[in-house]
Amino acid sequence: MKPLKELVDVVREDWEANGRDWTRPGFRALAVHRFGNWRMDVDSKMARAPLSVLYRAAFRFVRNYYGIELPYSAKVGRQVVIEHQGGIVVHGDTTIGDRCVIRQGVTLGMKNVGKPFDAPTLGEGVDVGAGAVVLGAITVGDGASIGANSVVLADVEAGDLAVGVPAQAKRRRKAVESKDS
Repeated sequence: MKPLKELVDVVREDWEANGRDWTRPGFRALAVHRFGNWRMDVDSKMARAPLSVLYRAAFRFVRNYYGIELPYSAKVGRQVVIEHQGGIVVHGDTTIGDRCVIRQGVTLGMKNVGKPFDAPTLGEGVDVGAGAVVLGAITVGDGASIGANSVVLADVEAGDLAVGVPAQAKRRRKAVESKDS
């Protein structure tokens, strides 16, 4: 069983990443998610049972009250920020990298009911705009951005910006060095 200190440490990181505001719905969803993962490491089924009841109640509260569905089975990195509440659905097999930002109305899910375990993988530092939909077993590279209301159906390279329906990846321009350098 993982020590309780590990749970406290990762929740503290989430709290700091979310502006040190424990009232933010995104922080609360992440805390419930972390607790759900932690309770699965309890060895004794008798000890895990009341923790599972508590997790399920907290999960349903966050889902129904805040509109953030983040199951414990999703793999979520450290210092993730869920900016705003409402309409956020994350598939249970999704992987979200460290320092990602997810905004309201985002769906990270499967594309085809015939392939129920196909879910997106977000790299580190991915910024997902409001209303974006990322579907299927695709990979969004480190530092990429998904534009608001985009529908992503194919891989996005690291650092790219994906916009449109269906989303097209665009290379970002590198910063022009100043002439004074």
